[in-house]
Amino acid sequence: MALLKMDMLQNLQFLLMLLTVIASGLSAGIYFTFSNFVIKGLAQRPAAQGIAAMQAINIAVINPGFMVIFFGTGLACIVLMIVLLFQPQYYANFYWLGGTLLYLIGTLGVTMFRNVPLNNELAIAAPDSEEAGLLWEKYLIDWTFWNHVRTITGAIATALLILSLCYQPLSF
Repeated sequence: MALLKMDMLQNLQFLLMLLTVIASGLSAGIYFTFSNFVIKGLAQRPAAQGIAAMQAINIAVINPGFMVIFFGTGLACIVLMIVLLFQPQYYANFYWLGGTLLYLIGTLGVTMFRNVPLNNELAIAAPDSEEAGLLWEKYLIDWTFWNHVRTITGAIATALLILSLCYQPLSF
């Protein structure tokens, strides 16, 4: 009975890890999408239109679906890292730790300390003002740079989390 319970816990852990990997990949995909074509498309519009559109996007992104993926992935990474510390799959531990750190620093950290402040600055800009046009030019460069960082670290974090899955015991 104890062995069956352990197998169920391992399978539950694997499922949570799998869902976390998927969520991490979704986050990286969102950032890739913005870097690859959303920001480029907004940059082709007159500054007032690009600013207004990005202001609307920054409001719309504050929704349960995105927040669960964004913050839930970080929380799940941490919880699973704690669980893995008590298990002997050393490779899994190192891969998961690396993926967790990259996700937390390169995705959550960069968002909170780089992209969000830029978004907040843009949020108070009057799209039709002359100052907003100058702000928009700088925003496009700075925001996109930090978004590239999120894209790359998110993709590498996802790859490391996937590698961690390769070393997980399964009992079906």
